[in-house]
Amino acid sequence: MHLIISRLMRILNICAYTWEAGGPPKIIFDHTQVVLRYGHSVDILSPYSPGEKPYPVPEGARLILCRRTPVISRFFREVSGELFDYLRKHVHEYDVIHCHGLWHFGTLAPFMVDKQVAKVVTIHGVLDRWVYAHNQWKKKLIDGLAQKAFLRRADVVHINNTDEQQDLLRYFGFQHPNVVIIPNGVKLSDFAQLPPKGLFRAKFGLPTDRKLVLFMSRLNSKKGLDLLLPAFRDYVRQHPDTVLALAGSDDGYGEATRQFIEQHNLGESMRLVGMLTGDDKKAALADADLFTLPSYSEGFSMAVLEAMAAGTPTLVSDRVGFGETIRQHEAAQLVELTPDGVRAGLERILADDALRHRISQNATALLRAQYDIDVVAKRLLDAYTKVVKKP
Repeated sequence: MHLIISRLMRILNICAYTWEAGGPPKIIFDHTQVVLRYGHSVDILSPYSPGEKPYPVPEGARLILCRRTPVISRFFREVSGELFDYLRKHVHEYDVIHCHGLWHFGTLAPFMVDKQVAKVVTIHGVLDRWVYAHNQWKKKLIDGLAQKAFLRRADVVHINNTDEQQDLLRYFGFQHPNVVIIPNGVKLSDFAQLPPKGLFRAKFGLPTDRKLVLFMSRLNSKKGLDLLLPAFRDYVRQHPDTVLALAGSDDGYGEATRQFIEQHNLGESMRLVGMLTGDDKKAALADADLFTLPSYSEGFSMAVLEAMAAGTPTLVSDRVGFGETIRQHEAAQLVELTPDGVRAGLERILADDALRHRISQNATALLRAQYDIDVVAKRLLDAYTKVVKKP
């Protein structure tokens, strides 16, 4: 790649929820790798609690972890006096401060301590109606106290799709003047060479003579597990040659999932395998006959992008962040957000080898054309350049 550098910037990403797992750390990681190649410097600031395992950081970037403040963080989990002190002392050392998400302390603090440095806010889908309705009283309280006023001051509001543009309009009652629409991207080279087939099944004791359906995301209510579990229960009664692997950390729906499996005696057909990273994640995608995420709401799902990049056919809802594009390119099997809708999708796609092959090929072509990380990260860099204050 030929790199043209106009002005080198010092960029601070604030992953205000956690640097342990999930979509935002992966998105920041991939973008940072590209940004570093352009010669810019990147720091990543995030709260943490003892016992958390930090997500990796690209070589050349610096991770600054700030301990959550005891007692207060029991009620407002992301509060960190250390994070606030760091910003107060160092904010003017940066050209751009990029905040990820809303309503977290780390996305509010930069606006509290500074009015000069350019600020970018990525929404990450949290203004979706379904997401906003959860813990709404807390969000409305923070909106009234600070969040709406601070977001109005943002030099760039980064969203992933036109759905989020409508969410912003509903949130403010007017269209923010500094919106840019840039999708998430995926590093296709990370999935060019996958582990040999069979490693994931062998490691987790999954049968080799049954089709493997893979759910790989946080065990959270918004991910559509209340649809997937009964849908797969009904499907597997007619198709016992199939197994569902549920891969992800518990984010509030783990116990309900375990109870469902036990109550319906599905221990041989549904397996909880925990959160997967690195080669284990790639091995799971290599072994899977189908990836599924019937989510109620996603900003722009990295899990779906990665499954597509691995060549795994996918069955998803149209709420994963690029549903209309998926529909136009037949890049996945789209399902209605009901148990019957998910079951019907399973019936159709698992019975049709040619269909799975076709949507896998379509997805690969779509990613190369529109969602390669080098392309989307450069677009975000261009947005930074336009708002950086002159020295």
